[in-house]
Amino acid sequence: MTAEVSFTIDTPRGPRPTSVAYRRRGSGEPLLLLHGIGHHLQAWDPVFDLLAADRDVIAVDLPGFGASPGLPDGVSYDLAGVVPVLGALCEALGIDRPHVAGNSLGGLLALELGRAGLVRSVTALSPAGFWTPPERQYAFAVLRTMRQIAMALPLPLVERLSRTAAGRTALTSTIYARPGRRSPEAVVAETLALCDAPGFAKTLAAGQTVQVTEDVPGVPVTVAWGSKDRLLPRRQGVRAKRAIPGARLIRLPGCGHVPMNDDPALVTRVVLDGSRPVGVPLGAAAQLA
Repeated sequence: MTAEVSFTIDTPRGPRPTSVAYRRRGSGEPLLLLHGIGHHLQAWDPVFDLLAADRDVIAVDLPGFGASPGLPDGVSYDLAGVVPVLGALCEALGIDRPHVAGNSLGGLLALELGRAGLVRSVTALSPAGFWTPPERQYAFAVLRTMRQIAMALPLPLVERLSRTAAGRTALTSTIYARPGRRSPEAVVAETLALCDAPGFAKTLAAGQTVQVTEDVPGVPVTVAWGSKDRLLPRRQGVRAKRAIPGARLIRLPGCGHVPMNDDPALVTRVVLDGSRPVGVPLGAAAQLA
């Protein structure tokens, strides 16, 4: 069940109210889940209950995506604008320095939350920002094309395509290595989420200047990359390791850009290991690096 929390953030025009949609379940240390651009919190559905067996899991719709409204006027969709909103969200939910796991854009935000000292640990799945300029140009072109196609398709056609494995492959193979595993309902919902995201264009524009080169000191970091990521090639993971030398770099065999759907059990192990309480030894996922 999705809920909504309202809170106030500082803007150049003074304090402004905003709200964020989220889903929360489980017990244990808090774990914040952040999705990628054009997606919604349901991207985490394949692993949500598995994670909630060991963590207090909070999956959110980022501002301007899913059921969350766009940011107030005067607040940018860059890291400097969104990270404080996520910090205010945690405060509103009574969460003190959660662990965070993010995918793509969510991974980029997770790393920035780590640099700001707002989280206990970071697990970044195919995080944005470790690209070369041509790789960024390619990824952004693919994302724009995906959205244009989604907006051009009539809903009845999307529903018809989603009923077959071939149709789901046509709609989602850019981000999933195993699109046939996605349910028809999930494919329809995420296609609509991509169409309706008011934050999409502004987030993409803000990403034009992003190039991650800084370390994330003082926070345990795990970076995981799907071996079949078609959007952000896995060689970007090597650059992430160079920028964050203390990070654990893990390969996700057979996974695409959004690996939670492709191998839920593996992603669950990686996230749980990355968000383990201090003093608890690593589990099986530690051997995958």
